Amino acid sequence: MKNGKLTENVWKRSVLKQIKTKREEVLIGAGIGADCAVFSLEKNSLTAVSVQPVVWKGQNAAKHAVYGAVNAVASAGAEPVSVLFSMLLPTSAEESHIRAMTEQIEEVCGQLKLQASGDGIRVTDAVNRPVLTVTGIGCLMGEAASVKKIRPGQDIVASKWIGLEGTAILAEEREKELLTKYPFRFIEAAKEFERFLSIVPEAATAIKSGVCAMHSVTEGGIFGALWELAEGAGVGLEIDLKRIPVKQETIEICEFFEINPYELISGGCLLMAADNGYGLVRALAETGVSASVIGKTTGDNDRVVINEDERRFLELPKPDEVYRALD
Repeated sequence: MKNGKLTENVWKRSVLKQIKTKREEVLIGAGIGADCAVFSLEKNSLTAVSVQPVVWKGQNAAKHAVYGAVNAVASAGAEPVSVLFSMLLPTSAEESHIRAMTEQIEEVCGQLKLQASGDGIRVTDAVNRPVLTVTGIGCLMGEAASVKKIRPGQDIVASKWIGLEGTAILAEEREKELLTKYPFRFIEAAKEFERFLSIVPEAATAIKSGVCAMHSVTEGGIFGALWELAEGAGVGLEIDLKRIPVKQETIEICEFFEINPYELISGGCLLMAADNGYGLVRALAETGVSASVIGKTTGDNDRVVINEDERRFLELPKPDEVYRALD
């Protein structure tokens, strides 16, 4: 199998179909477009939990794992409160590696006011590079946001810009190659996209503004996230490609590595479904978060991206482009 997330068909066939036992406390479980489980463990309170594994060698991999897990919790409408983490380390690992990853986890926890409340760390010859898993935990008092609530005719809103996470990763990990074409200040600007990777602020605003569903854009990029959103909701899409927000640094770095920015890991970008997308954009702008209405849901099953006179259909999510650039 290829690097990255399982393909949708493999996941449906070998994971989802094998999960048969149900409990009434589990309100939202495994499903397409559902990156966070939601539990009703006590009256008038819900608990949201999400797991984020990271296996690439990147020097900031631990940070990205925390952002991924916490963003998924926030996209369910929950307030993140804690993270748990586990590490599988090769026998070649040193104590300094453990300290560096833990410091990264704490840096993000400090920024987002979370507590790292548990860990499990093992050294094993079963892996040849660090494997880190972060579990995000959050709580919410009202109903959870869910793709199952999406209806035809709603606006699709994207926060900030696509490709932020992938751009920051490539600027960090492929700096020498990029410096053969771009100035140092360009690379540094791309690295600083890391400051945009939390979607917690816009998710909180979106919940107050009455959105019914949110989906954090991660591996597979915006095209993959749009497919998952529509597939999980059972709706179609009409998306205007030119309305999808993207930074010039992302475009140029993707051109350098000959990869597609619309299929690049995009932590920091949040998809939202709302009856009044333009009202949501204004509410987000008042909190300092940029956002764009990029299309609508439809009543059929077509997932279409429009670029002027050209119409193309979204395909099943592919392995993320970041892996091709890092190979």
